[in-house]
Amino acid sequence: MVFKRREKRPLWRIVLEFFWPRGGWGRAARYVRHRLRRLPDTPDKIARGVWAGVFVTFTPFYGLHFLMSALIAWAMRGNVIAALLATFFGNPLTYVPIAIVSLRTGHFLLGEPQRPGEIEGAMARFGGATADLWHNFKALFTPEKAEWGRLATFWNDVIWPWTVGGIIPGMIAATAMYMVVLQLTRAYQNRRRKLLRAKLDKLRKKPAGEA
Repeated sequence: MVFKRREKRPLWRIVLEFFWPRGGWGRAARYVRHRLRRLPDTPDKIARGVWAGVFVTFTPFYGLHFLMSALIAWAMRGNVIAALLATFFGNPLTYVPIAIVSLRTGHFLLGEPQRPGEIEGAMARFGGATADLWHNFKALFTPEKAEWGRLATFWNDVIWPWTVGGIIPGMIAATAMYMVVLQLTRAYQNRRRKLLRAKLDKLRKKPAGEA
């Protein structure tokens, strides 16, 4: 048996495929839809799982979306696999719109003035928070003192408003997707049952000696 050596992909291709996967986002969306329809569960539980997955994409806790969606789906008695698949709703094409809507809603609900260039400001504060984290990590092994100023600013100006502001649009988007997935999954499962019933009836009607 001859094993082919797996070609090592360059870094630029990996980054490119993160923002534009092979076959495009349309193909990726069709794959998720196909997997959702074929999950062995009731339409309501699948739709509840989708609700959980879509809702968490409006939170700023990237890296924890899988865990959060699974916990919410479990609490709602929804399908956990559907919740994990539904986190696809948050992708490089939707990150910026979700961030803008969540931040603006959060600042409005908290009674804070609208800030121009919110995304640019959020990215700058993220960079500052990352620098503080790295500095504090090094401070564990050096005489330097830990600094928390930029981390506190990042929490107050980005994470907290985003968390508060993502609740309402997250619930709206999640509920809309719940209704769509519920109807589509019901229709798919009913059609599939009819086809299986028709095949069984056809097999029963065959003469005993027919091959």
